[in-house]
Amino acid sequence: MCGIVGLYLKKPELEGQLGKLFEPMLEAMTDRGPDSAGFAIYGDEVAEGWIKLTLQATEGGYDWKALMGALEGRLGCSLDWFQNASAAVLKVHSDEAAVRAALAELAPGVRIMSAGQSIEILKGMGLPKEISERFGLARMKGSHIIGHTRMATESAVTMEGSHPFSTGADLCLVHNGSLSNHFRLRQELKRQGIAFETENDTEVAAGYLTWRLQQGDSLKEALDKSLEDLDGFFTFAIGTRNGFAVIRDPIACKPAILAETDDYVAMASEYQALASLPGIDKAKVWEPEPATLYIWERA
Repeated sequence: MCGIVGLYLKKPELEGQLGKLFEPMLEAMTDRGPDSAGFAIYGDEVAEGWIKLTLQATEGGYDWKALMGALEGRLGCSLDWFQNASAAVLKVHSDEAAVRAALAELAPGVRIMSAGQSIEILKGMGLPKEISERFGLARMKGSHIIGHTRMATESAVTMEGSHPFSTGADLCLVHNGSLSNHFRLRQELKRQGIAFETENDTEVAAGYLTWRLQQGDSLKEALDKSLEDLDGFFTFAIGTRNGFAVIRDPIACKPAILAETDDYVAMASEYQALASLPGIDKAKVWEPEPATLYIWERA
């Protein structure tokens, strides 16, 4: 089952409304995914040489202040951070590998949800409305966002199993469908140096894209290749620092719909998730074709 939603704003002056516009879209997918939800939002970029990481604890009440103090001492540099419910967004002028190594030692139970210059991933168990309210989605600003509501039919309901998944800088993916060759592909990607934290097939798809990009592919080339190498049925929405993309497998049995106006591009598993958007009655609305890449990016 599961539900996917995405929103890309074409005009910078609309970025202050991103969370407000997106919140009803995510909540409209509750029937498709009532057990957990999450989203990846792009905005609040850090400068070159800085890294931004989203950290999340499995339980509430985590002592983020103590961790940040210890991390600052370990790295030998000042850092900026803020807490958002069970998560913390960390900005630091340091090498990503050094930060990851320090976190692995100081806080092995804390998960790194995303890393890059723009991305923040927030997710958890509960109804989409609960997740929206928990992290203050309606107040968030940014250029684009993708989200997912999950109905766990083949695995346990956990924060780790919820989407989005990120395995590369500013790259994330949400997925509706199922991959049949993810176990074999996972082993091949591990040999190529791609690390995984869950058994979810969607994380394998994200890892595959990261690997292709590392080989020098453009996003279009990586997604075109995915149609050959990923077996199963799927609708993917992919977020990058500069934009987002949508692609369906050659059979296209999982639902998807796109809408575009002069102000935005939106996608969802069902039209009802788009109905609240301003100007949707005048938008170009269509169903994405099978095995066809749709991509919108800033220059």
